[in-house]
Amino acid sequence: MGKHLIVIGGGAAGIFCAVNAARRDPALRVTVLEKTGKLLSKVRVSGGGRCNVTHACFDIAGMAAHYPRGQHFVRKAFHRFFTTDTIEWFSSRGVELKTEADGRMFPVTDSSQTIIDCLMREVNTYNVEIRMHAEVRDIVMRPGAGSVAAGAGGDRFEVLLADGRRLPADYVCVASGGYPKLGMFDWITRLGHTVEEPVPSLFTFNMPRNPLTELMGVSVAQATIKIQGSRLVEQGPLLITHWGLSGPVVLRLSAWGARELAGAGYRFGIQVNWLGEVTEQQARERLQEMRQERAGQGVATKNPFGVPQRLWEHFLTAAGVAANVRWAELPAREQNRLVSLLCAGVFAVEGKTTFKEEFVTAGGVRLAEVDPSTFESRKVAGVFFAGEILDVDGVTGGFNFQHAWTGGWIAADTIVKYNQQ
Repeated sequence: MGKHLIVIGGGAAGIFCAVNAARRDPALRVTVLEKTGKLLSKVRVSGGGRCNVTHACFDIAGMAAHYPRGQHFVRKAFHRFFTTDTIEWFSSRGVELKTEADGRMFPVTDSSQTIIDCLMREVNTYNVEIRMHAEVRDIVMRPGAGSVAAGAGGDRFEVLLADGRRLPADYVCVASGGYPKLGMFDWITRLGHTVEEPVPSLFTFNMPRNPLTELMGVSVAQATIKIQGSRLVEQGPLLITHWGLSGPVVLRLSAWGARELAGAGYRFGIQVNWLGEVTEQQARERLQEMRQERAGQGVATKNPFGVPQRLWEHFLTAAGVAANVRWAELPAREQNRLVSLLCAGVFAVEGKTTFKEEFVTAGGVRLAEVDPSTFESRKVAGVFFAGEILDVDGVTGGFNFQHAWTGGWIAADTIVKYNQQ
């Protein structure tokens, strides 16, 4: 009977590891253990149900720069399986991807079901066994297996399930995703691994009771946000929600500032430039031009910066500009206040809301303890890690999925090579 690979976790990394290993080595028995009743749940909801498969970045150093934690690790790993390989892997199975203006890549069908169907076809074609509601409590070395070299196999492990079952395995790939609390990693630390404390990444900013939230649904294409008292600053699309601020610029800030903002108890100040890169001086000069060009017209009727009309009217009110004032009559004090609100508005953030589609945790298995060229544990031969269980996380835009595909493929490739030695 062939050797047995157990993959813990039925998400992107786990399923990708399982199908690639099973396809490459028919003699290898592959079982996926999923603790819930659903496979590929994040794939299903990603990108609003379209699945943001990867990002159209074809330079390894450039791609690695989008990972707040794990840059050096993914940089090495991407030399083995990169964006181009992901695109080719799906394309060779009849799934074509398209690139949107911001670089995000989706299936041309705009449906995550296309990706799920593709992966599940591979599961069925290569006889990958799926066990649902199978929660893992421990991975233990079998007696006398401690001296077995990597790749030698021999039922080195027993995987203990919550219901008391004990499953023998020659190789184990842990692709169980991130956990919100350190205690949930206990079965990993019992293996001898160190875990970096988990904190949320990719979350939105709550601004309770701020009148700005009355403009929920309003967005600007380019805003710059700086977190006060830090070096954290990002630029990009910004969305006003009923609880505060969201959009790519906020999600990127939350990723880069994950540990710092957790340390602040998610209470901090932000400075927002709603005009992107337009400086206060440039904004002031543009308003002066409007005084001359549209002297007799009402200030409220049209704004010179292209911001949404509701947002413009909000700032006029906040600056104390009367509703019927004309450009020629705009007082200097109100004009200066308006410029300040547009280019350097200050807001108090009091809490966060998880961005459900893209839920990611910063933290996980310490990267120094995992080989980026094989994704094998440096502590326990025959144990592999892939996906969010590692202390790697990317910003929103397909980067976390690319890390999942990369880790799943490299782990599978390594296991197959060991098994065929």
